[in-house]
Amino acid sequence: MASITIELPDSQFQKLQELAKVYGVSAEVFLCATIEDWLSNPKSDFNQAAEYVLNKNAELYRRLA
Repeated sequence: MASITIELPDSQFQKLQELAKVYGVSAEVFLCATIEDWLSNPKSDFNQAAEYVLNKNAELYRRLA
């Protein structure tokens, strides 16, 4: 298993610890779960929104082309 080290500003680290505490896990476990979820669901909200707009306005784009 690989490991990485990252530097976070104190304010971000504090937020990370607070979120982990809400879920009752360590910051490391919380980060691992979050990264795992992100990697298994790579489609971001932006991509979903862009896809929606492109599909919604497809006819308009065809006319303008």
